[in-house]
Amino acid sequence: MSIDRIVMAFAGTVVLVSVLLSVTMSPNFLWLTGFVGANLLQSSFTGFCPLAIVLKKLGFQPGKAFA
Repeated sequence: MSIDRIVMAFAGTVVLVSVLLSVTMSPNFLWLTGFVGANLLQSSFTGFCPLAIVLKKLGFQPGKAFA
């Protein structure tokens, strides 16, 4: 699995979990959803993604987006 797919899967998982937590526990968990969305947006413009850097150091193969 490439870094691109791992980043997208991780972001999607965090968004779904934070929405679920905001419905069941506290609406403040929507801030986490907003943070993930903002990070995805900025990484699309800058190419900087902290998770991609960590995954690359762990030896995962980069895809086309985070090469």
